[in-house]
Amino acid sequence: MSFFRRTSKPAAHVATSTPTQAAAPVAVAERDALTGDYTIDASHSRLGFSARHAMVTTVRGQFTDFEGTAQVDAENPAASTVSLTIRPASISTGSADRDGHLVSADFFDVENHDAITFASTSVERDGVEWTITGDLTIKGTTQSVTIPFEETGTAIDPFGNTRVGFEGATTINRKDWDLSWNAALETGGVLVSEKIKLEFDVSAIKNA
Repeated sequence: MSFFRRTSKPAAHVATSTPTQAAAPVAVAERDALTGDYTIDASHSRLGFSARHAMVTTVRGQFTDFEGTAQVDAENPAASTVSLTIRPASISTGSADRDGHLVSADFFDVENHDAITFASTSVERDGVEWTITGDLTIKGTTQSVTIPFEETGTAIDPFGNTRVGFEGATTINRKDWDLSWNAALETGGVLVSEKIKLEFDVSAIKNA
């Protein structure tokens, strides 16, 4: 994940013998400043997934419509909370036909279930490593999942926003949420793997 950086060149009218001073770089926030309420910046975040297809390749995709908040307590991580809402109709895998099948009743059934939600139930921290456990609800079915995250950086961007970044991933079995459609292959195996890898690349802005 990248953060805004800026530098400046010496002004043209300053003599070369006079020491020049570059503009101050983007400030890196103190670790104690991590504590606070945050809103996910969806335009600089990615919620992705990958799954094996036909036993021979991997299909990757993402959800493009989502929103989330976090309350971070750096000193008492257990007091932290995270919530996320994803619109499954926004799924994108690079194939209109495949996306159409995924939003149908065979998978996400978006006509009857227009949101996927996650609400944390516990948060743990070990340095820059965070472990978030919570209730993931898909198609009306709720299961507990645990996602390890790495804190990738905290900085003040050029607009004065305090940003924090996290990357995480976990693997789930889609059948646990009644996403069970499949097709058998003549050569053995199935068309779509049951195991799905979830990938999170999150940039969040501290609320004013």
